[in-house]
This record gives sequence, C-alpha cells and structure tokens, in this order.
Amino acid sequence: MIEARHLRVLRAVAGTGSFSAAARELGCTQPAVSQQMKALEQSAGTPLLIRTGREMRLTQAGEALVRHAAGILAGLTAAEEEVAAIAGLRAGRVRLVSFPSGSSTLVPTALAALRAAHPGTRVSLVEAEPPRSVEMLREGDCDVALAFRYAGPASAGAEGEGWEDFVVRPLLTDRLVGLVPEGHRLAGAAEAGMAELAGEPWIAGCPRCRRHLVEVCERAGFTPRIDFATDDYPAVVGLVGAGLGVAVLPELAVESVRAKGVSTLAVRPAVEREVVALTLPDLARVPAVAATLAQLERAAAR
Repeated sequence: MIEARHLRVLRAVAGTGSFSAAARELGCTQPAVSQQMKALEQSAGTPLLIRTGREMRLTQAGEALVRHAAGILAGLTAAEEEVAAIAGLRAGRVRLVSFPSGSSTLVPTALAALRAAHPGTRVSLVEAEPPRSVEMLREGDCDVALAFRYAGPASAGAEGEGWEDFVVRPLLTDRLVGLVPEGHRLAGAAEAGMAELAGEPWIAGCPRCRRHLVEVCERAGFTPRIDFATDDYPAVVGLVGAGLGVAVLPELAVESVRAKGVSTLAVRPAVEREVVALTLPDLARVPAVAATLAQLERAAAR
C-alpha cells in the first residue's frame, strides 16, 4: 500500500534532486528519507529512482507516481480540512425527524440555539410520528429522531418500538390534558377524572394516540364513543371548541395551538408520555449530532 507520507518524500526528492536536499526541505534526516524511499519502492514493486553517482533521476514509474502524487496529496489535504471543519463544528449536517407537536415547540428553540452557536452546521427537518420516525432512524434515513412513548401496555412492546439499540436522551415528561368546550359542565374545573367524561362524544387523534385513548378510558371503566378522528391537533381543538366533543391532548400539542373556545383541565389518573431524542451509538459521537442533542435537552429544560 502506498502511503501519503511516502508520496510527500518522493515529491521532495524529485523536486530537489537529492536525498540530503529533500531531508532539509522536509525537516528530517537523510537516512529517514532513504528508508522511506525504499519502503515506497517496495510498495510500488518497481524502482522509482535511478542513482548515478551524485545525480538522481526518476524512472518512468517514478515520473508517473510523482505526476499523480500532486492530485492525491491535494485531495487528501482537502479531505483533512473538511473533516477538521466537521469535527470542529464549522461544518456538518444533521437530519432530524420529529413528531408535529415537538416540531412546533422544542425544535425551533433548539435549532435557533444551534445555529447561533455553530452557524456552519446545517439541519434538515421532516415530520413523522413514532414508530415511523424510529424506523427512519434504524433505516439510516435520519440522524436524530424526536419520539415519544406512553406508559402502559400500549407502549413500546405492543408496537414493536424497542429502543434498546439506540442512544436515548430523555427530554421531558409530557402530561395529557383534557379539553372541553367553554360551555361544558366541567369548563373551569381544575381537574376531572376520566370516568367523568364517560358519556361524552370524543375527538380522537392519530391512530397511535387513538389506541392509547381507548386503553386509558377502558382502565377508567368505559369505552369512549369516538365521533371524530384527525391527526391534526388544531382540528381537534377546533372540533372541541365547536362543542362537538371532548378530547385529551399532550401539553406540548396544546402549547402549539391557539385553544379558542376550549377549556383545559388536568385528568385523573395522570396520563403521561415520555419524550426523548434518539440516535445511533456511532452517530452520537459525531460532533454536529452531539450538539443537536445537547440543544434539544436545553430546549426541553426551559
């Protein structure tokens, strides 16, 4: 294998015409130059220099190698500089995937801080709910996934969402809150038991959240009558505000929506979901990814 350090020595010898002059140029000893040239000729499998008395000239193979060495060494220098820029966070790219309420609350704060600290780092964002976001990370389609899971039987094991092979950064615990129309009998109450909403029409969210809603209601002793279902949080709030039903939403979702005509209240027992940032172990060592995770943690702590 031809090594870059040997190519540098060959160029110096070709440029100066002697081992001693090359040694002075490279800041090393003449024996060191001689040893490296021998190693290069062994790697090449053919003589590269012809020594005639005090003169030295390149063989045809030596001329070919010197001709290619300039481009090889220039490319290597450019690669080293680019890697150094990425390692020093002067450059880099992070592909982030997030669920919608995380995109509108945690992500903007985190990315604004990341850009201010490391303006050369570029972050792309796409939206996906778990478990799809987790699959994207596993399949190599993103570098960081903002995800969540609920406590209880409807969480990871039931949905094939194991996180054992990921680096998991816990961000926050997001509590679900109840939403009722402003004219509802429970409007203005600080809290209510889930059983108190047993006879109400329900507005349900995404399929995953819908399954969890049914599980929570069944634990409270009833099966919810779901009249409407939508993945769009503003639509959920709008339907509740129009008096068409009640709902439970994560606090992050309510924070990201203008809750017009709606009253919020805590529900008993408390229903929570764990919000985390996920990445792969090798990716966690990439400086731009590590910086993104750190900023997400700071955003969640505010």
